[in-house]
Amino acid sequence: MSLLVVGLSHRSAPVSVLERASLGPDAQIKLLQDTVAAEPATEAAVLATCNRIELYADVDKFHAGVAELSTLLAQHSGVGLEELTPYLYVHYEDRAVHHLFSVACGLDSMVVGEGQILGQIKDSLARAQDLHTAGRLLNDLFQQALRVGKRAHSETGIDRAGQSLVTFGLEQLAGDGAVPDWARGKKALVIGAGSMSSLAAATLARAGVAEIVVANRTFERAERLAQILTGAEGTAVTARAVPMDAVAAELTRADVAVSCTGATGLVLTAEAVAASLAGRSGHAVRPQRPDAPADTRPTGRTPLPPTSLGTEDGCPLDLPAVQSTAGFSVAGEAAVAGMGAAELEQHAAWVDNGAPDAAGRAPRAAAGTATRPGTAAPLDPAEDADAIAALAAAVTAVGRIPERRRPEPAADAVRPEPVLFLLDLAMPRDIDAAAHRLTGVRLVDIESLAEASADAPMAADVDQVRRIVSDEVTAFGAAQRAAHITPTVVALRTMAADVVAGEIARLEGRLPGLDDKHRAEITQTVKRVVDKLLHAPTVRVKQLAAEPGGAGYADALRTLFDLDPETVASVSRAEDSTTENTEKKARTEGQR
Repeated sequence: MSLLVVGLSHRSAPVSVLERASLGPDAQIKLLQDTVAAEPATEAAVLATCNRIELYADVDKFHAGVAELSTLLAQHSGVGLEELTPYLYVHYEDRAVHHLFSVACGLDSMVVGEGQILGQIKDSLARAQDLHTAGRLLNDLFQQALRVGKRAHSETGIDRAGQSLVTFGLEQLAGDGAVPDWARGKKALVIGAGSMSSLAAATLARAGVAEIVVANRTFERAERLAQILTGAEGTAVTARAVPMDAVAAELTRADVAVSCTGATGLVLTAEAVAASLAGRSGHAVRPQRPDAPADTRPTGRTPLPPTSLGTEDGCPLDLPAVQSTAGFSVAGEAAVAGMGAAELEQHAAWVDNGAPDAAGRAPRAAAGTATRPGTAAPLDPAEDADAIAALAAAVTAVGRIPERRRPEPAADAVRPEPVLFLLDLAMPRDIDAAAHRLTGVRLVDIESLAEASADAPMAADVDQVRRIVSDEVTAFGAAQRAAHITPTVVALRTMAADVVAGEIARLEGRLPGLDDKHRAEITQTVKRVVDKLLHAPTVRVKQLAAEPGGAGYADALRTLFDLDPETVASVSRAEDSTTENTEKKARTEGQR
């Protein structure tokens, strides 16, 4: 049998695909049961987190195993196999071991070095053990992965290379400032009471928020988390629990909201976020396109689009009347008009505030209206119209517009400071991505965290962890190969013991007068001879089997000594039963 893993993560698939392929607890249970029921697999475990879905199995055929595991992932995730296949990765044997050990150490996490993955691996192993889908291989693999992860965090500074997803998300919300400075005195709403939400609440409490409100579908869990937060040492936070239907009202009071639930749909829509902002006194909400920042000029009028200058009735800049000026940019229109861009803006203001007279011409500028820059003289529409006509004629003859000046650079519009900070740590997402377009909202979700962490610097400790992983993979492979031949060695020694017992019994029949002392001496001598003959071969075959490619030595040993395959299999079953009983006892003691 051989280890195989098929999966997808934030490194291989976009967040939108991960959202759709996410597996709930019930789906994970059904996937495990269907996997071990499939022909190629005898063991199975699922590792499902907010940014990865991986199916581990012990299979007897590689290609059949890949096809079966990929099909099962597609069926239970609800994403079609053809759509899912381009995002899947496959690891086999030692590469599969290396992958899980890297995951356990936080090397494959969205935020390098985060330690929460260890708890998720532990939960995956416990689920597989409870469903009896994890046998000797996966039990050994996941337990060793936990040990490797703990070793990496204790022996290196991998924690300095990254933080938990919660801490990293709060740092993104805080921007250039420190999280404690940003969080101090704020009111926080935490939606969900699971492990990630609890971690977020505890992190916010340590950061110095003044109040935390916990909302959860099961009110008792929210209440328990609120009690833990209130009684925690080193914090002065006030925490209370509310039912889920109170989220809308609490959001109008919150400065920051963190959501991480197992919901399959949105918990906070963009409309709900907008309504909560509108419920705050003195805050106007308007959607904002990501490619068009809010206008920050002090004027109260709605600015004209650049291509609409001169299109209103009565405007002296009758640009559409000249065919050669169609489609001009702002700089082009300024050149045609023979004036700077600022003067065109004044004409726009003139159009907004003026009204055409009976002759179809707009009124002259009055006191307090637009004037030529540097003078007190009002703008003369007739002069400007003549200038436009003359310049348009020049364009027709020359074929281009003479540039009189470079376009003035536009000042970057500054978006207003947010009044509501949203952190979405759920997969699939809890908060509508469209909420980031609302004025006064800053949203950080799994997708934006992936983009932000892609350029995070790698600490020197990461290289040290990689060396630990490499060494542990080698050791695990050797131990597994050695363990693979152990039943064969045990069966060989059992057969030898049976031969000795048979020969001693035959000797007693031929020498019935043999006293007990001599019988015991003869028996011990024969056993010593057999043990010495078998010692060197069995020790050497274990060493050879532990090396890469050594799996064939077990088959050779069975063939050379004509060992019964059923005897070898019975030894393996007995060892598996002993291992399972030991693990059950350990889990029971752990629950106490």
